[in-house]
Amino acid sequence: MSAFKSLFKQTFIYGLATVLPRMLSFLLVPLYTSEAVLSSPAEYGKVSVIFSYFVLFNVILAYGMETAFFRFFNKEDDKEKVIGTSTISLVVSSLAFFVIALIFQNQISSYIDIDVKYINLVIWILLLDALVIIPFAWLRANEKPMRYATIKIFNVCVNIGLNLFFLLVLKNLAETGNLFETIYRPNFEISYIFIANLVASAFTLLLMASFYFKLKYKFDSRLWKQMMHYAIPVLVAGIAFSINETFDRILLKELLPVDVAENDIGMYSACYKLALFMTLFATAYRLGIEPYFFSHAKTKNPQKNYANILEFFVAFGSIILLSVVVFADILKPFIIRSEAYWEAMWIVPIILLANFCLGIYHNLSVWYKITDRTKFGAYISVIGAVITLVINFMFIETYSYKASAVATLIAYATMMLLSYYFGRKYYPIPYNLKKIGLYLVVSIGLSALSFYQYRGEYLIGITLLVVFLGLVIMLEKNQLKQILKR
Repeated sequence: MSAFKSLFKQTFIYGLATVLPRMLSFLLVPLYTSEAVLSSPAEYGKVSVIFSYFVLFNVILAYGMETAFFRFFNKEDDKEKVIGTSTISLVVSSLAFFVIALIFQNQISSYIDIDVKYINLVIWILLLDALVIIPFAWLRANEKPMRYATIKIFNVCVNIGLNLFFLLVLKNLAETGNLFETIYRPNFEISYIFIANLVASAFTLLLMASFYFKLKYKFDSRLWKQMMHYAIPVLVAGIAFSINETFDRILLKELLPVDVAENDIGMYSACYKLALFMTLFATAYRLGIEPYFFSHAKTKNPQKNYANILEFFVAFGSIILLSVVVFADILKPFIIRSEAYWEAMWIVPIILLANFCLGIYHNLSVWYKITDRTKFGAYISVIGAVITLVINFMFIETYSYKASAVATLIAYATMMLLSYYFGRKYYPIPYNLKKIGLYLVVSIGLSALSFYQYRGEYLIGITLLVVFLGLVIMLEKNQLKQILKR
């Protein structure tokens, strides 16, 4: 249980670093969906499309080096060489991207149909974010979750604070005719959103600057080739993941008529946020278990621990799925302020379940990371991306964002099943399929019943939730007792 104690401690703190900032960022959704800030879902749709490109290029600029860093940091004796090689690689590639992107920013703007003033801000943000990838990975590898959490939370606090200042306060201050009048610009809300992001990223890099001063700049070309060989499949998988996660907004913009595209994207993106509870849980769990997977790979019988980890994940994830579905209509006015967005609420259970499948996939992916078969991760992710693209291309024109939501679910569910199938062959882990299957079937069935049959009837919904909680407690009572004792 000592291994689990360490895992749960790290997962809690990494979860805090993820959950608290994301909970704070909930403030931004009601802010952006307020008619006093962004006048319509179409305006929020513009922001969502730009952030979709953010996700894609963040993956490209990281090119799998973070995961490669963890693998070789735990594998190599000369850890300084691993740190130096990965850091120099990312710094050089990030600066090269920055220069090229600035030179061709007008062409990029024309090609993707986004105003060049937003492109310029995005380029700067991408550079700053890329420069902290290895410093943050170093904190995680050296089990410094408190510093990691503090900096992450500070970043989001600055971001949110500046959003509130620029979008709510600055206009009133400018009307007094003082210094603030010189920095206020009308109809500049979208630019203010990205300026806030830029300043927050700059502060984060400043806080992590000590890493670069202490770094021993060792670069080993042989090691770099090995790391790149490991990282490239991770990059391919990451690009495929970004397609599954956010590319549907870009496809909606391209495939729907101009007069409805941005409006539908805005509604879809806002209601997508209600799935954030599952995303937070899955992300926090992943941040905790990824270093754990590598550091415990050579311990006695690690497969048993991996099996138990997935079982806990599915149990807690099932509770989150059912809870959010039952209370979705109570949550929505607090997160999505304007009723103009609520038409897309149909997607909430679909996206929740999709992200649940993705979380299970991340747990199952231990087999190809530990056995250095990362190419399978790339293959599986590419299959998921192909499914996403095909379904979106075939059905967006008819079903709009509903097609995108269903495509996301089918893609992640397929990836989850494929990972289990290949993992059983190359790195067998004794998962308790009966218990895991029971949790999934019951929670999905009760969620569908609550949302699509008894939506708004909270007495029935709460009863279903209590019944499921009783089932989990009954089946996990022995494990829960041991965890609580620790």
